[in-house]
Amino acid sequence: MTSPPDVTPGFSIVVPTYNRPDRLAACLDAVAEIDYPSDRFEVIVVDDGSDDAAAIEAACAQPRAIRANLIRQPRSGPAAARNAGAARADHHYLAFTDDDCLPRPDWLRGFADALRQAPDALCGGSTVNRLEENAYSRASQLLVSYVCDYYVKSGSPIFPSNNMALPRKDFLDIGGFDTRFPRAAGEDRELCDRWHATGRPHVRVRTAVIEHSHKLRLRTFLKQHMNYGRAAYVFHRLRAERDAGTVKVEPLRFYIRLIGAPFAQRPRVQPIRTSILLVLSQAINAAGFFYERARRRKAPITDARPDPATSGPPDPGSS
Repeated sequence: MTSPPDVTPGFSIVVPTYNRPDRLAACLDAVAEIDYPSDRFEVIVVDDGSDDAAAIEAACAQPRAIRANLIRQPRSGPAAARNAGAARADHHYLAFTDDDCLPRPDWLRGFADALRQAPDALCGGSTVNRLEENAYSRASQLLVSYVCDYYVKSGSPIFPSNNMALPRKDFLDIGGFDTRFPRAAGEDRELCDRWHATGRPHVRVRTAVIEHSHKLRLRTFLKQHMNYGRAAYVFHRLRAERDAGTVKVEPLRFYIRLIGAPFAQRPRVQPIRTSILLVLSQAINAAGFFYERARRRKAPITDARPDPATSGPPDPGSS
């Protein structure tokens, strides 16, 4: 592994993927356009048991200015995939994104500038919804951004796993992502919580921007927020098991400001419809929480594999 950076930090970019070769190819095309010294970053793609492994390999093998190193694993979920990529990384810092994300050219420079000032920090970037015409994608991204801003201001950060960077050694020291989260939901919150509990620093890096293209319909929107609720229950249980205390319910003003957030957006795009979807997301989130609590109330959280009757396969790009 390269030594700790002094002038130009080195990054290992880890991209989990599952059954989305076209989106993966677009992601890697964007990574190839990153404005950063090519010898100071590498790309590691972890195929989480895709049905068409050849298509994933072809997406990685397309001619580009950078070479994508491909790792395969049996389908185990995005948390396990990211951990596998981190285990193979050669650089001092890890940078995580997803196969449905397009990093902007100055993405790594944003993280590098922040890490020069705080070399031991967990850094969370900014995410822009690329599908503004899709009401469900728009509402979902607004919710994630709102929650991220809220918790950063409260001193207990939550950085989505599709746009974060941190020292590899510290990531491994605290145990990486908890693989008891099999879906793309909750594992990033739990990692950030453990990081914060150790007293390690965190930094919000608004200049490290990715564009997210997660196309949703009503059914997939509901499923996504159901999974968020289910993951929230697992998070609460795991936190209790390590004696970290209970998680407080957010005050009423948190939800009032969330519902009003679409009206503060510039430009405004269907704010009433977006607010309604945000209310719906919170109702479904609560339903997911209580559903998971009913399933697991008396069982230890030793295995959080999804219930086949209610969950689809793990989706590394659904955060």
